[in-house]
Amino acid sequence: MKNTVLALMVLVGIVSCKSVSQKENDLVVVDIFVNEIENDRVKVSMNPGPVASDSLKFYLPKTVPGTYEINNYGQFASELIAFDYDGNVMETIRQDDNTWVISNSSDFDKLIYEVDDTYDIEGEGGVFSPAGTNFEAGDNFMLNLHAMVGYFEDAKEIPYKINIHRPSSLAASASLPVINQTDKGTYVIDEFSTDRYFGVIDHPILYSEPDTTSFDIEGMKVLLSVHSPNKIHTTEDLKPALEKMVQAQKSFLGEIDNTNIYAILLYLSEMDSPDARGFGALEHHTSTSVVLPETMSLEQLEETMTDVVSHEFFHIITPLNIHSKEVHYFDYNDPEMSKHLWMYEGVTEYFANLFQINQGLISEEEFYQRMNEKIETSMAFDDTMAFTVMSENILEDEYKDSYYNVYQKGALIGMALDIRLRELSDGQMGILDLMKKLVSKYGKDKPFEDEALISEIVAMTYPEIQSFFDSYVTGNTPIPYDEFFAKVGVEKTESLSKTGYFLNGRTPYIDVNQDEKTIFFRESYPMNSFFKDLGVKGGDVIKSINGTEYTLQNIRDLISTSMAWQEGQDFTMTVIRDGEEMTFEGKTAQPYIKKTSLQSVDLDSDAPEFKLRQAWLKD
Repeated sequence: MKNTVLALMVLVGIVSCKSVSQKENDLVVVDIFVNEIENDRVKVSMNPGPVASDSLKFYLPKTVPGTYEINNYGQFASELIAFDYDGNVMETIRQDDNTWVISNSSDFDKLIYEVDDTYDIEGEGGVFSPAGTNFEAGDNFMLNLHAMVGYFEDAKEIPYKINIHRPSSLAASASLPVINQTDKGTYVIDEFSTDRYFGVIDHPILYSEPDTTSFDIEGMKVLLSVHSPNKIHTTEDLKPALEKMVQAQKSFLGEIDNTNIYAILLYLSEMDSPDARGFGALEHHTSTSVVLPETMSLEQLEETMTDVVSHEFFHIITPLNIHSKEVHYFDYNDPEMSKHLWMYEGVTEYFANLFQINQGLISEEEFYQRMNEKIETSMAFDDTMAFTVMSENILEDEYKDSYYNVYQKGALIGMALDIRLRELSDGQMGILDLMKKLVSKYGKDKPFEDEALISEIVAMTYPEIQSFFDSYVTGNTPIPYDEFFAKVGVEKTESLSKTGYFLNGRTPYIDVNQDEKTIFFRESYPMNSFFKDLGVKGGDVIKSINGTEYTLQNIRDLISTSMAWQEGQDFTMTVIRDGEEMTFEGKTAQPYIKKTSLQSVDLDSDAPEFKLRQAWLKD
C-alpha cells in the first residue's frame, strides 16, 4: 500500500507540481521589515514570480548545513497568508512545521508571514544561538536568514533579491555587500542579492549601532563587528588579538584560502535578562557568527575568540572547499548526511589547535594538554563506534548525542592521520598537504562522491593509509594513542592531582536526570578517590548528605556546601542503587584523581622521533 501511494504521489508530482517556472529572468524577491516590530515579530514578504502549477509548496528549513541537528525553523513562522494578483487571500494548508501548500497557485502573487526570534524564547526553540535570531526593536537584529526566509518548491537554484527595511540608526555588518540603498526618511531599505537560496542562508547579517573595524591580511579584508549591549567590549579592544590570530592562520594555510573578505559577527549576550545562552559559533563561506557572554573579561574573550573563530575560519578548507554531494546539494527538509564528519569538523578542530603551536601562539606543553583533554573527554563516548556510521546517522536519536565527540575524537583522528602521514613520508607530508591536494582537485563547486573519498585519499598518499581508515574511521578499533605519540617522541605520564568533591575543575563528577529531578554520579567519568574509597559507584543517585536531601532544585547548594567541607569532618551520604537505599559513612578527606599528561621525550636532534616531531609541529 505504501509503495503504491508513493508511486501515485510521484506520478502526480510529475504531472502537476512543476512549481515556480524556471526562466532566465526568474527572481525571488524578499522583503524583511525589521523597522516594523510587533509582538517581538518581524514581517516577511516573499514573491517568487510566475508560478506554472496548480499547487505550490513553500518551505522553511528543517535543518541547515553546519548545525548537524534538526531545528524545524518553520516553528518560528506564523500568520502566513498567500495573496493572488488581485490582492485576494488564497487557501494555504500547513502540512507540517516547515511546509505549506498553496492551492490554485497559478494565480499566486506573494506570501506574507511573521517570524519570532529565538534568543528570548525559553530554550531558544532548541536552536543553537549562533544559528538563531534576535529582534530588539531599534537596537539590534541578529539575522540568520534561514530562520526567516524560506524557499519555494523547485526554486532553490534561482536568484534571490533581499530588501531589508531597517531603522536609519542601525547599520548592517555582513560579508554580503549592500548593492543598493533607498532612504525613505524614517527608515532605509538595504538591498542584497544572491544567486541561489544557499547564498541566503550562507550570509548572516548583524544590524546594530555601528561598532565595526577591519584589517587587511595578505589581500584578505577581515571585518569585525561587535554588539555589546552594555558597551563593555569594543572592536578596538578585540582587534589586536584577532589580527594576530588571522595573520597566524594565513601563514599556516598559505595559498589554500580563496576569499577576499571575511566577516566576524560577535553578539555578546546579557546574562541577567532573557537572551542567547548557546555560546559558540557557526561557520559560513565568508563569515562567522559568534555568540558569547558579555560578562567575560577581555582576556577570556580573546582566548575564546582565538579558539572558536579559528575553528570556524578553518572551515574555509572543509566543508567549504572540500565536501560531498550530500553537502553540496543539501536538502534542507529531507537531508542525507555525509559519512565524513571526521574531516569536516574533526580535522578542522585539529587545525584550530595545530596552527597555534605551529605559529608560536601556544607552547608544546599547552598543545599536548589540549590533545590529552580531548582523549580523556572522548572516553565518555563509545570508542568502538565507527565514525562514518555515526556521521551519516548523526540526526538520528541513537547517534545525535555523540555529536560532541566529533570535536574530540574527530580531532584526534586528524592528529593520528597527520602523524602517520609524516611517518610514511619521512616528515615531508602532513594532513595540511593532503587537504591542499583535495582542495586542488575539488574546490567549492565540485563535490566528491561520499563513498569514494577514502579511496581518493589513499591514492593521493600511501597504500598503508587504507588500513588506518579501515581500523580507526570506518572500523571499530580504538586509536592506540600511545603508539602514535611514540612515533614523535611524546610519552604519557601519570600523577595524582587534587580535585573537588563534585567538580574536577569545570568538569562535574555528577549529572542530573531532568525528568526525575535527581542527581547521580556519572558512569562515564572516573570517580575521585574520596567517593571511590567510600564505595560509591557510577550511577548511584544522591538522596541526602549529612541529613540534607538534594535534588535538581538545590544542586547549587550541594556544590557550594561541599567547597566548605574541612578534612576530618563526619560524613554521611545516602544513595539509591538499583532501587535500594545505601548509606555510606566516614570522614571527609581531600579528593584526588589520577591525572595523565603528555610530555616530550628529551632526544638528540638527529633522532628519527625528534625529526618527525619537528616536522609534525613546526613544518
